[in-house]
Amino acid sequence: MKVIDILNSNRRPFASFELVPPLKGSDASRLYQSLDPLMEFKPPFINITCHRDEIEYIPNADGTYTRMTLAKRPGTVAIVAAIMRRYPDLEIVPHVICGGSSSSRVESELLDLHFLGIHNIVALRGDALPGQKHFIPEPDGFSHSSELVGMISDLNRGKYLDPTVKQGLATDFCIGVAGYPEKHFEAANIESDIMHLRQKIAAGADYIVTQMFFDNERFYRFVDSCRKAGITVPIIPGLKPISSQRQIDMLPRSFHIDIPQQLVSLLEKTKTAEDAYRLGIDWAIRQSRDLLEHGFPAIHYYTMAKPDNVCQIVREVFLVP
Repeated sequence: MKVIDILNSNRRPFASFELVPPLKGSDASRLYQSLDPLMEFKPPFINITCHRDEIEYIPNADGTYTRMTLAKRPGTVAIVAAIMRRYPDLEIVPHVICGGSSSSRVESELLDLHFLGIHNIVALRGDALPGQKHFIPEPDGFSHSSELVGMISDLNRGKYLDPTVKQGLATDFCIGVAGYPEKHFEAANIESDIMHLRQKIAAGADYIVTQMFFDNERFYRFVDSCRKAGITVPIIPGLKPISSQRQIDMLPRSFHIDIPQQLVSLLEKTKTAEDAYRLGIDWAIRQSRDLLEHGFPAIHYYTMAKPDNVCQIVREVFLVP
């Protein structure tokens, strides 16, 4: 079932989840350790992140270095196949990114996912490589996620990049894209960021899922701005519970988000790691309940492959009467 149909089905509010695949060198059991606890909540879909190849410099015996391009995690198609084997009825939403791939390589990955029976995609540009000041596309690659959305929309009409494909079957992808309640860090301002978001919707995106945030009022203002700009597709709020005092500094640097001063002050007063962990859970519970009271039909939780605190939140918000 497509995510847009799930969102429009007038069902009870629900939680969806996002998983980070295990590092290369592990097996599917590591993936299932993150996934299995979430199945208690019967999620209608699970998102799977995608990670571009990275550049490493390997030292040689003579003191020189060899530049190598390395994949740090199993490929998206392999991860999807492993989940389908364990949970054949679960809707899987793989992320597909522009970074590190030519347009033809992206098309091949999409067609592989279509071959597996996948009907949902989240289309993202992806991050710049470490050390790069800005995102640099691959030769014959995409510079913006709106271009990727446009290509997926073409595939849905049976229009392939590969000119040798004659009478190729049309895909049937529902397309999700990212939204940033506090704006993307590269955008000049929130207005220009929403303009870029409109371009993704115009290219064929069906819904928006947001970057994590810790202040619901910022999210509500973002939604209002989107609606005033003519964006009418569903917007799913994305939440991640803080789990340590260290994340006061780490999360703003890594994800370019603000942490409300009230939450910072409360975290700074915690005496133990367990206190900080519990505070993060309680804050996310309050956020979640407030979002549901404002009528949002779904909340998307970023688990970072560590589902314990997310499970506590969802159990309290969605299962406790």
